[in-house]
Amino acid sequence: MKNNKKYIFVIGGVMSGVGKGVTTSSVGTILKARGFNVTALKID
Repeated sequence: MKNNKKYIFVIGGVMSGVGKGVTTSSVGTILKARGFNVTALKID
């Protein structure tokens, strides 16, 4: 079975933390609604 993993990186400055979180959450919700398995991982 072929493993079709895709990655989305959301990056930005320290002061834009709220915007990155909202963006990541929104993209994840849209992808889940379309039937994708989504896992979010925050690395500091």
